[in-house]
Amino acid sequence: MAVTLTDEARQYIALFDEETDVAATDCIVDDEYDRVVFVVPPGTMGKAIGPGGTHVQQLEDKIGQDIEIVEGADTPENFVANALAPAAVYNVTISENDTTVAYAEVDRDDVGVAIGTDGRNIDLARRLAKRHFDVDEIELP
Repeated sequence: MAVTLTDEARQYIALFDEETDVAATDCIVDDEYDRVVFVVPPGTMGKAIGPGGTHVQQLEDKIGQDIEIVEGADTPENFVANALAPAAVYNVTISENDTTVAYAEVDRDDVGVAIGTDGRNIDLARRLAKRHFDVDEIELP
């Protein structure tokens, strides 16, 4: 599925690549929560974060907003689990009827983390899952 980027997102991806030496595959500028979210290829999360989180800190200082990084995945199930991190996700099942719904089984103690303050985490996961795998909804049964 093709992801459409704004000019601002493209500029942030270029800066991200320069700082981390990781080519982000997506970027969402979330002005509502004053954050910039990058999606990185599978297996590059550690390199993107940097030792002790140095890359994230440097980017936050340059951009002036919080930085969040989501690791991409080859399947919608794994992508949804990654998008809900750091919540412990045990299993994700995709149901396709009139709409595509991902049912994510999250550790009881991490449901609040998966949802986030004012629903910010699950809303982001929904946006990303729609952009990358055309998943219409994420539910926590």
